[in-house]
Amino acid sequence: MNDQKNLESGELSCKLQAIATVVYDAVQGCEDNTVALLAMLRQLEQLHREIRDGVFQESLPVNRQQLYSLLKDIESEGGWPYIERMRLQAFLANLPQEAPAENSHEVLEGDRSFS
Repeated sequence: MNDQKNLESGELSCKLQAIATVVYDAVQGCEDNTVALLAMLRQLEQLHREIRDGVFQESLPVNRQQLYSLLKDIESEGGWPYIERMRLQAFLANLPQEAPAENSHEVLEGDRSFS
């Protein structure tokens, strides 16, 4: 049984690496295209949401032992997965300095993620 689990883990690792390779290749193809990169980030976020709200929710533990095992894995493997959005303040920091300061201030005041 342990050999089967290791085999499945290895197969999953290979599949995840293949996915990462495809994503990195797509990123390189869009390197100077901000709109395409934004579309890619949106797609990855949508995939994350679909997996989380679908099959992941359905696979959650049904007893204490399974819950303990899941929590132990989360703790040891790097925590809960999260797709962070760039804050508008960080986004604006990358803009050229010639942008009028008064417009940037108005945009920041209207952004709820600005802190």
